[in-house]
Amino acid sequence: MAPCVDGYNTRPFGPFMSAEIKSHLVELLTRALAKVAPQQPGSLISLERPKQAQHGDFSCPTAMQLARQLKRNPREIALQLVAALPPSDWLDRAEVAGSGFINLRVKPAARQHVVRTILAEGRRYGSSGGGQKRMVLVEFVSANPTGPLHVGHGRQAAIGDAIGALLESQGWSVTREFYYNDAGAQIRNLGLSVQARIRDKLGAAAEFPADGYHGDYVREIAEKYVNAGNSDGEGLEAVTRFAVAELRREQDADLQAFGVRFDNYYLESSLYRDGRVSGTVDALIATGKTFEQDGALWLKTTEYGDDKDRVMRKSDGTYTYFVPDVAYHLTKWERGYARAINIQGSDHHGTVVRVRAGLRAVSSSWEHGIAAGYPDYVLHKMVTVMKGGEEMKISKRAGSYVTLRELIDEVGRDATRFFLVSRKADTEFVFDVDLATSQSEENPVYYVQYAHARICSLMEQSRAQFPEAGDPEVPAAGNADLGPLTSAREIALLQRLGEYPEMLENACAELAPHQVAFYLRELAGEFHSYYNAERILVPETLLRMARLTLCLAVRQVLGNGLSLLGVSQPAKM
Repeated sequence: MAPCVDGYNTRPFGPFMSAEIKSHLVELLTRALAKVAPQQPGSLISLERPKQAQHGDFSCPTAMQLARQLKRNPREIALQLVAALPPSDWLDRAEVAGSGFINLRVKPAARQHVVRTILAEGRRYGSSGGGQKRMVLVEFVSANPTGPLHVGHGRQAAIGDAIGALLESQGWSVTREFYYNDAGAQIRNLGLSVQARIRDKLGAAAEFPADGYHGDYVREIAEKYVNAGNSDGEGLEAVTRFAVAELRREQDADLQAFGVRFDNYYLESSLYRDGRVSGTVDALIATGKTFEQDGALWLKTTEYGDDKDRVMRKSDGTYTYFVPDVAYHLTKWERGYARAINIQGSDHHGTVVRVRAGLRAVSSSWEHGIAAGYPDYVLHKMVTVMKGGEEMKISKRAGSYVTLRELIDEVGRDATRFFLVSRKADTEFVFDVDLATSQSEENPVYYVQYAHARICSLMEQSRAQFPEAGDPEVPAAGNADLGPLTSAREIALLQRLGEYPEMLENACAELAPHQVAFYLRELAGEFHSYYNAERILVPETLLRMARLTLCLAVRQVLGNGLSLLGVSQPAKM
């Protein structure tokens, strides 16, 4: 079993409870409570996981909570609740411990039932939510179109896309949006850089901008510009427009290679073109939340938790960078997204308070203003790429960083996506290229995918060795007698499978897709241990079919989880 990583505690059978088992036990205890204390609401019933496995599968502290209200000994109440429990095919026994805790143990049949649920629900297993879907906009990557995507953008893409998939699994209607910062000083410097390279190519005198872009990709764009039959590069606006379009195409191609798609692209330049930036500034002035000082226009962000007020419009008439961000997020609200989530680098930390302050200020006169926590932020730290024990050399083409495409070319899309989402976003991450390309249990993506492929191989072997038994993957296999699944490793697998829905719910609530990666690593580890310790293709038909059916459920959950992370589920490796 893997060690504790980033707070994911791996006590036996994991930190989550099987939702089906939990719901059943809560119902039993609620009915018992109705007999013992009919005046008390059923909502008092709660279940916990005992810290020690020998204390049972679940523990109920309700008797302790009722003691004061009923003015009775909690142990006596607990004994009465146990005596009043209705019969159950899933509950093995209930025992009163200490001063009034009720410890509950479930029968193997309770855990075995999860296999039938998984096979019946298939891809839907673990998902929840129905009816009217809630809308959420997830914005991620949003790279300036001034160069190729780097590995930090890749981490953001992997996290953002997985968060979108998690939200969809829990009933949200998700829009994935890419915000192009195609305005401002950086875009001007890109245009000047390409323009200088065009002049170099044409043999004309060219002064390279002090803050220009030096990567070989700038020379490539300049060459394309000239080869397309354009002028000598004197028109900066035309050169800039061409360069931005080229880099947008390249970024789109990189994201397509990464398996990441977007539903919408929003241009920063449109905020200026449509008057949204100036309109937002006028709206803020109208609220009385601004003031003028030293020729500049300021926003009273200290009223909303900032450490000092911030300049909105500088003395030269230009806007500071957070003003268009406020205007952009207003469009999200106006488009009906009462929930919005931004996945950004940790260098955007200072933007969070200012954007939220601007949104609260501009909506301060509304009947229902924008909430203080709008939008949600997931800030990720950057990635260090190591190869051969050394940090990977800087890309000559990009000029100052390793590109996402280079990383994909090194280790493949699956490993890149799994690794970049496998740690909490706010932790530093070292991407070990050698580990990502190794075929060993130390490589988590290989280990998980190999478990999936191994089960596919088992099914092939079963069809070849036992043709008279039929195909173990046909729907009828779901009716196999699961009674023989009673060994410790089988119980561990059943328990882990039952934890998947609650793990997904928790990962979604915390916007933490790394929990899915950890879960998959744990499930794969338990399956490999089971495979190595137990013979699955045994001669006894009843036992063989039970074990194969368990393996099918494991494969389904592995496939579901890998799909959420955008990682393939190979049948052979």
